[in-house]
Amino acid sequence: MLIITIKQGKEKSLLSGDPWIYPSAIEKVDGKPQERNRPGATAIVQSSARQFLARAAYNAKSQIAARVWTLREDEPVDHAMMKRRVQAAVAGKARAADPQALVPLVDGEKDGLPGLVVHAYGGTAGYLVCQFNAGGVESWKVPIVQALLAATGCANVYERCDPLVRKGEGLLVKPGALAGDEPPQRLMVRDGSRLLPMDIRTGFVYPK
Repeated sequence: MLIITIKQGKEKSLLSGDPWIYPSAIEKVDGKPQERNRPGATAIVQSSARQFLARAAYNAKSQIAARVWTLREDEPVDHAMMKRRVQAAVAGKARAADPQALVPLVDGEKDGLPGLVVHAYGGTAGYLVCQFNAGGVESWKVPIVQALLAATGCANVYERCDPLVRKGEGLLVKPGALAGDEPPQRLMVRDGSRLLPMDIRTGFVYPK
């Protein structure tokens, strides 16, 4: 496992709840070269005095060098964590009665899943649209998708890719179905009192 040592004094923002660690705050990163070069590798973050601060996903290719998973030393980053956090995120979101609404289910750092954005459309018979916008959640994609399937009862999961964001994280741009069927190109999506024709795979709204 990687060990990130934070420069003296730079741990204050981390301890105050900032989930992002920038390259300028890092004194050094110890670990095997293949791990240091793998986007989203799990790292222990420690102070300059070698005290535990956090566990984070490290990405040398990103402008955000590390994204915090947990400040608890006794909480491992594993399949169980991903399952817990997905379940908590889904349970904490109100489901829309309107099946044509695009409902936010996971909102990145707010739900303890840095870089992951998930929307649902059409209930259990519809689709989940996911964006893996950081190396950490990308490296846990399979257990995250499994947890989403179990927590929502929806069988269709589609990955939407923002090329600029993905390339900035050193990740491949390869949108497509991760489970079940791909959404159709055009669906009617509720926006307030209006129904708009949209491609939920990209977010593109068709002109009327």
